[in-house]
Amino acid sequence: MPITLPYGSWLSPVTSDLIVAESIGLSDVQIDGKAICWIEARPREKGRNVLVRHQAGAPPLELTPADFNARTRVHEYGGGATVVHNGIAYCSNMADQRLWRCAPGGPPVALTPPSNATEAGYRYADGIIDVPRGRWIGVRESHAGAHGPVENAIVDIDLTTGGAGRVLAGGNDFYAAPQLSPDGRQLAWLTWRHPNMPWVETELRVADIASDGTLAAERLVAGGSGESVLQPTWSPDGTLYFISDRSGWWNLYRLEGDTQRALAPRAADFAQAPWGFAFSSYAFAGNSTIVCSFWEDGIGRLARLDLASLQLTSIDLAYTDYSYVRAREGEAVFRAGSATEPAAIVRLDLATGQTEVLQRAARLDPDLSRYFTKPRHVAFPTTGDRTAYAFYYPPHNPDHVAPDGSKPPLLVKCHGGPTAFSPGVLDLRTQYWTSRGIAVLDVNYGGSTGYGRAYRDRLQGQWGVVDVDDCINGATHLARSGLVDGERMVMTGGSAGGYTTLMALVRNAFAGGASHYGVSDATALARDTHKFESRYLDWLIAPLAGNEQLYRERSPVHHADLLRRPVVFFQGDEDRIVPPSQTETMVDALRRNQVPVGYMLFTGEQHGFRRGPNIMRALDAELYFYASLVFKTGLVF
Repeated sequence: MPITLPYGSWLSPVTSDLIVAESIGLSDVQIDGKAICWIEARPREKGRNVLVRHQAGAPPLELTPADFNARTRVHEYGGGATVVHNGIAYCSNMADQRLWRCAPGGPPVALTPPSNATEAGYRYADGIIDVPRGRWIGVRESHAGAHGPVENAIVDIDLTTGGAGRVLAGGNDFYAAPQLSPDGRQLAWLTWRHPNMPWVETELRVADIASDGTLAAERLVAGGSGESVLQPTWSPDGTLYFISDRSGWWNLYRLEGDTQRALAPRAADFAQAPWGFAFSSYAFAGNSTIVCSFWEDGIGRLARLDLASLQLTSIDLAYTDYSYVRAREGEAVFRAGSATEPAAIVRLDLATGQTEVLQRAARLDPDLSRYFTKPRHVAFPTTGDRTAYAFYYPPHNPDHVAPDGSKPPLLVKCHGGPTAFSPGVLDLRTQYWTSRGIAVLDVNYGGSTGYGRAYRDRLQGQWGVVDVDDCINGATHLARSGLVDGERMVMTGGSAGGYTTLMALVRNAFAGGASHYGVSDATALARDTHKFESRYLDWLIAPLAGNEQLYRERSPVHHADLLRRPVVFFQGDEDRIVPPSQTETMVDALRRNQVPVGYMLFTGEQHGFRRGPNIMRALDAELYFYASLVFKTGLVF
């Protein structure tokens, strides 16, 4: 019989130790001949990224050695650190940012030179292999030192002789997604310039490849003028496909001479904001079929597009989120998850519809699922007679019930980005809260992806306003609906989500909160951050020059005197995106005002925590903080 205990004090088997011990990150799916490869991020190995190869009839093989961390710092967020061809991996190593050739059974061989000084040198990402010319083509980011200029370009590197790379396309601020045509005669790529981010405006360019491997006759084929073009891909017959939001939604297009034809017009997003490299939401399964994923009404879906009829047919699987879609004749491979299943690398037989799970992000005791709650996608009214969206997770634990008439405390989660998306899939960190009797609202505030360009553009010039309003209004909606205790609502977020949390706490809209490496000083962020986001605030707020007062108004640190709620801060000491000085300025201000405040600085962590012990400590400390100062439930782990 369930034991009666107050909400927030339920005993739960979903512990921080279990989350770290049983969970890994999965990304960067690739197909190499008959093999399938992916990246595993392992918290128990100090967050090391490992490249794994799976081939039928053989055990999984690690293509990177034990002391290798396959991670790149291009744009700081990385992605696309590896490319595999004929069983050989070409990988960036986190420790030195050099490009290495990793062949099974042998030591890695460096292809690029070492850096000359701290923060100086080259970084590499998003590579492809040009087989006829024996070279790697990809994005290179050049650093002239800790405070020197940063230059981005597409370069080539000879796979035999190595070297720093020869510039093929340069002079613009950013580059991504180089793609070689099947006949090897053309190269396509994306480029954009400040102050744009890739989800605001990009250009798709194509050039011919000359006899010496350089590029000629470069031309713009799509994008520009406020259009976001993503994921260029050549079909097997040499036609260029891409995703564009010109209709108000990220939809599929193909180039037909000088015409750009929409393939499956739909009020759905066939892409997500490309914070990292090598993301793919569609792929060719032969000459006549595309397998694609898209997000519609907050739910991820998978479909097959017939290229002759342009008929889009749903593929009904037990998943609600799809990413890193790859395909070949007869099958597709992707990362997928649902509200009841952790993320997994899944192989799909397109003829039979049968799926095979190759790797899971978490290997859990089946009995543990009894403690999981399922989210509901909710729409709620917000400022300006608009509607915003979130996933609501009610508390659930089969071993406990709450006293009659009581209501649960609420944890409002605010995703980072802020141009990003929370997909409503199984996350043990969410179940950590709900299984203890704490409701969770994961908000996709205005500015999030997955709901079209107009929804994304709500945040233009309104960061710190629209996102804050939506999080507050979502929590208020649940309280007015009688689902949660309106006096015991807290808010948490990381990075941009930490900023939104602090801005909401400045309004004293919540009883407390937590900022994980969150922005507290918008002016400091505009003046001291990495190149990729150095002009992002031009769009999110306004150009800094001439708008200093607006930046003060949008900076929590300048309103610390208004904040009277308990706050706990978590920060990495090597964070280049939000330096520790930002967090410490806010902490000092709150301490001077005698506001209950906690601060944990983690050695060796950057923007986002990857080491198991640190993930555990941060999660448990946040619970301890709320239980002691806000929920008043006592500690139960």
